[in-house]
Amino acid sequence: MAKMTDTERHEFLNEPRIAVLSTISAEGTPVSIPIWFEWDGEHARVFTGIGSPKIRRIEANPAASLLVSNPTGEPEAWVLIEGTISIETDGGFELAERLALRYWGLSEPVHAQTVDEWRTAAATLRLLELTPTRIRSYLTDSAS
Repeated sequence: MAKMTDTERHEFLNEPRIAVLSTISAEGTPVSIPIWFEWDGEHARVFTGIGSPKIRRIEANPAASLLVSNPTGEPEAWVLIEGTISIETDGGFELAERLALRYWGLSEPVHAQTVDEWRTAAATLRLLELTPTRIRSYLTDSAS
């Protein structure tokens, strides 16, 4: 298994990829959902609405993981970030806006309209910050 270098991991995580965020349900089972994310080299960040079930799961158990991988058809490469999530009251909308630019661009009117709706509801958005306790990665030789 070829582990990514820090530089390879940073570059991989800074491309617009869909991640899978896993949190723990009240019954103790994992709940995994696809999600946009941002990586700053120390933390992974996502946003959600205050009424999201993710919030309740994280409040009960902050343990989580974020899996980012290449899609089918590309050489195998992935990063798994395991750790704990904190829920931040500030910064949710700002992150949502940055991620919309990263994943969508805003040339489509429907995307710009969605960001405007998020702006209106900014007080109800939360920033979720995943602090890693372990990071694992894999990169096939043909992916480098």
